[in-house]
Amino acid sequence: MNENKVLITGGAGYIGSRLVPTLMNNGYEVTVLDSLQYSEPSLLQYCNNKLFNFVRGDASDLETLLPLIDLADIVIPLAAVVGAPACKLNPTYATNINLDAIKLISKNLSSDKKLIYPTTNSGYGISKGGEMCTEESPLNPISLYGTTKADAEESVLKSGNGICFRLATVFGTSPRMRWDLLVNDFTLRAYQDKSLVLFEGDFKRNYIHIQDVCDTFLYGIENYKVLNNEVFNLGLSSANLSKRQLAEKIKSYVPKLAIIDSDIGTDPDKRDYIVSNEKLENTGWNPKVSIDEGIVELLKAAAFVPAKPGSNV
Repeated sequence: MNENKVLITGGAGYIGSRLVPTLMNNGYEVTVLDSLQYSEPSLLQYCNNKLFNFVRGDASDLETLLPLIDLADIVIPLAAVVGAPACKLNPTYATNINLDAIKLISKNLSSDKKLIYPTTNSGYGISKGGEMCTEESPLNPISLYGTTKADAEESVLKSGNGICFRLATVFGTSPRMRWDLLVNDFTLRAYQDKSLVLFEGDFKRNYIHIQDVCDTFLYGIENYKVLNNEVFNLGLSSANLSKRQLAEKIKSYVPKLAIIDSDIGTDPDKRDYIVSNEKLENTGWNPKVSIDEGIVELLKAAAFVPAKPGSNV
């Protein structure tokens, strides 16, 4: 029996808009459930593809979700309120979609179906003494976003059926573009303003390109028996970078960029950690897109963004 029917909740979003064609190009039939909160026509081009189906609805709605789970062989729940600021604005809905909906999926997923759950390495919070965070490191989420995702991951692992990928900070372009992500944001500001003001510039994070994320979900599906009921960090081992190091890397492509360290003000996102991706690498997985290649891609994309008043573009 061909187990090739994939349900993606939130599939019209930033990652989903690149994951849908990745899966269809590999022969999977994809159903997207999305509320189209941002009114983005990011998947419109696939309406003539026989492998594509779309349902408009809320991923936390039981009556909508359960019949779609029954029809699917594989579930990838991307629907989420992403990031600390967004979760702070609407904590009730954030908890509902980030945690309660995942519990609902895990509870109603039969053992013959596959679950690929994207969580976040935001759960590491602030590492101690610069030690490398592995999958065995204790989670220390410092935001509602990190907490809901960590609790959802725990529920998936307790169910005994699901692969959890702890995503590093994602970068790169998408039909449903997000310029608020750190690498994307820094690159756009470098292009438009030729200046970056850094708060807590020594704080470090790990990064991963959006296409590598999509390819890793496919890798998880195709290696499910080996990877099932495990959690894996998903990031570039070559990109455990401080904000200052990231800015300097961008400056190598935008020579006129002025990097300004500020002692006044703080970054609302206090995450500071370095991450080991060795566990996933040891399964035979390797990412393909470097952070340098991503910066070049983003600089091209920045030319499509209307210039802000007073910018140097």
